[in-house]
Amino acid sequence: MRLLCSQKDETIKDLQADLAKVREKEVELDNQKETIDCLATEKETILTKLLSADVQLRSVKQKGSVQAKKIDELETRLAEAKAEVESSEVLADKSIAVYRADAEAAQIEAREAANTADARAYWVAELAKCRSRRETLEEIRARGFDLTEDIKKAKELEAEAEALASDDDGSKSVSEDGEELDSRVNAPMGDQEA
Repeated sequence: MRLLCSQKDETIKDLQADLAKVREKEVELDNQKETIDCLATEKETILTKLLSADVQLRSVKQKGSVQAKKIDELETRLAEAKAEVESSEVLADKSIAVYRADAEAAQIEAREAANTADARAYWVAELAKCRSRRETLEEIRARGFDLTEDIKKAKELEAEAEALASDDDGSKSVSEDGEELDSRVNAPMGDQEA
């Protein structure tokens, strides 16, 4: 019996040792399971963050694409506006050159015409031309071109023409549109000389 009891005791000890090993493995497996669960949770969190970052990246790319298109459109419009301004400047420069040449020619003609019999009528017509040129230059200036000096010269020419168009005694005056308020200028040329 003792032998049997001692065998059973040994078997019990072996079983208890096996049970302890199984419990250790079970604890180890539980720890591994917890670690796996933590890793799975971390993986899901990382995947969620990755998806969010991907969505944000796509959004940024789309916005960048839209902005790039807008930038291209604005650059195109800017280039067109620059070309239009350059074209306007060229046209304005040409107009200014023509008006300057006309003004100089008008001065020369005016000096020559001052010596003729119908100088007064000539100067009335020149006054109208000078006013027209000045108004045109002012219109060009209103569009943003600096024509202060040209307008000043045009006003000087206008004043000179107005002075020459009026009589020395100041009895006649010239209206804003260049028409003389004296009946002799409105009369036919033969009547003026009489």
